[in-house]
Amino acid sequence: MIAFSFMCAVALQSEKINHHPEWFNVYNKVQITLSTHDCGGLSKKDIRLANFIDQITASLK
Repeated sequence: MIAFSFMCAVALQSEKINHHPEWFNVYNKVQITLSTHDCGGLSKKDIRLANFIDQITASLK
């Protein structure tokens, strides 16, 4: 259940900043790839979302 809760939190933040990651979920593992295809790498939105993800994962430990 933790993986799904985590994904919901990230999804809500993604909607808020209008930036959606590429992700893969199997059972209790989530793999996220952050990149912006338009700029061919990382953008400020990727960094912003990564910081949010770091905060969420820290709160789950």
